[in-house]
Amino acid sequence: MAGQVWAVSSLGGYFYSRQLSNVMRAAVQPLVKFRQFADVHDISQQGKKKGDTFTWDVFSDVQTAGTILVETNTMPESNFTIVQGTLTVTEGGNSIPYSAKLDNLSKFPVEDIIKKVLKNDAVKFFDRLAWGQFNQTLLRVIPVGGNSPNAVVLYTNGTVTGTNNIAYSNAHAKAITDAMKERNIPAYVADDYYALAWPTTLRTLKNTLETIHQYSDTGFNLIMNAEIGRYENTRYVEQTNVAKGSGSDGVTTIPWVNGQSDWMFFFGNDTVAEAVVVPEEMRGKIPTDYGRSKGIAWYYLGGFGIVHTLATNVRIVKWDSAA
Repeated sequence: MAGQVWAVSSLGGYFYSRQLSNVMRAAVQPLVKFRQFADVHDISQQGKKKGDTFTWDVFSDVQTAGTILVETNTMPESNFTIVQGTLTVTEGGNSIPYSAKLDNLSKFPVEDIIKKVLKNDAVKFFDRLAWGQFNQTLLRVIPVGGNSPNAVVLYTNGTVTGTNNIAYSNAHAKAITDAMKERNIPAYVADDYYALAWPTTLRTLKNTLETIHQYSDTGFNLIMNAEIGRYENTRYVEQTNVAKGSGSDGVTTIPWVNGQSDWMFFFGNDTVAEAVVVPEEMRGKIPTDYGRSKGIAWYYLGGFGIVHTLATNVRIVKWDSAA
């Protein structure tokens, strides 16, 4: 059987050893970063038996703005448009089979360890799915000329031209925040946006913040996973679930050619929707081979979709590069 067995040391035999410490150790894994910013729609009741597509309506502003009325003129009339967002519900999961012999001879609780490893796997799965939808944004920014220390150019078609050849700085932070405000992108919470990136992508900014200001408000009641600080109405969050320079699947690595920086997402409210039909859960395999073959899996039925697909309504801005 493929999975955890007693006969192979690296697959289970090490679960008991004369030299083995009594303390269980496992690779350290982060919690979800991207998924925590998705709006969850529980369709576990109304979604079953109704196909694999979940839709929502997006309403525009009025087409003609209100104006001053003249007493003898009729009231102006306008309208608004409606577009539909959509996402496809899919299955997700992974499993680890193990033998009854391993379970019986192991010094440590095999089921508990497998559940922990599978939980870490699920965390990365959800963030990669959410990242894939964040990455559908049409709004992209790049420093002017690829290396401007303070000015950025905004693209609205989902593609940038030119290579980003400079580290992200507090001057870029100001320019991007200003651009988001002037597009009337609503804040995520209070008056603040959020930004997600790898720690090294934020290193230059963090070094600068040490000499400017960085908050550590102990009484604040909304601190997201891995939130590190706030600057210019943007709260920064570090993540490592999705690799640097990832491809469209959130796994394939396509690094930026110069290594000066890497992707970062800035966003306000109403970014990505998650439709949950069956929330993630651990499932035990019904033992086979007279109880000798066991297994544990995590399972999920749902999907993610970017909410706004018209450039005028998009809430996500990506710090990007063409190469």
